[in-house]
Amino acid sequence: MRRALLPASVLACLSACATAPAPSPRSAPAAPPAPAAPIGYTDTPLLPDGYHVHDPRRQPPPVVDAPGTADLLVPPPPGATVLFDGHDASAWLGEDGQPARWALVDGALEINGTGSIHTREAFGDCQLHIEWRTPEVVKGESQERGNSGVFLMSRYEVQVLDSYDNRTYADGQAAALYGQRAPRRNASRPPGEWQSYDITFHVPRFADGLLAAPAHVTVRHNGIPVHDDELFLGATVHRQLAAYTAHEPEAPLMLQDHGDPVRYRNVWIVRLP
Repeated sequence: MRRALLPASVLACLSACATAPAPSPRSAPAAPPAPAAPIGYTDTPLLPDGYHVHDPRRQPPPVVDAPGTADLLVPPPPGATVLFDGHDASAWLGEDGQPARWALVDGALEINGTGSIHTREAFGDCQLHIEWRTPEVVKGESQERGNSGVFLMSRYEVQVLDSYDNRTYADGQAAALYGQRAPRRNASRPPGEWQSYDITFHVPRFADGLLAAPAHVTVRHNGIPVHDDELFLGATVHRQLAAYTAHEPEAPLMLQDHGDPVRYRNVWIVRLP
């Protein structure tokens, strides 16, 4: 039987298709970036407000602009005890009881890995002014970024941290009562800029070894109120629920060496009656 002849145009198309390279397989669309992992813990004890200690689900405080630098280099009032004036660090001791070995840099004490330092003198109810600066060059994130702390009575911490555009758990950011209460606002300045805390602290009271009244504190961060007569739940701990243990009515102020080169300057304290 005679084959039917295909039109020339169809033959040309079949020839081109036979010699054309096979199409490459279609690549899968790029996966969307994974959402940032929550930073914090949900296996820690519950705080009185129902959140876990260092709970990543706690809403961070709103960010506010710090009002310039008028709150910096505030001169000590009459009767204040100057703890660091930019030159003399003799008011401080290291963990071994020897003179503090933090570096003196441009009129500031800089953490250098030699351990936390504490004052020679002990203090109770007080008003504290302290200025601090996290490194200008940002390294790390969350709690590994400009971390230090101001420990009242060497026990009750107001957190120091670079919290400028830095995600972490809210009760661990700058000005938090660490592991207990987040600040009401995030008044952080950019890394490398000087910041200040003005802290009014009242010690806990004990009677016959039992807690009669908890410690309470008011804090201004860069002049902005972030705690108003807030109660400490107890001595500062990590990933645990704070608790009180009876102690003396006065104790040294401590500045924490957490491994980051945070600087401190213009530190003075007023004893309150």
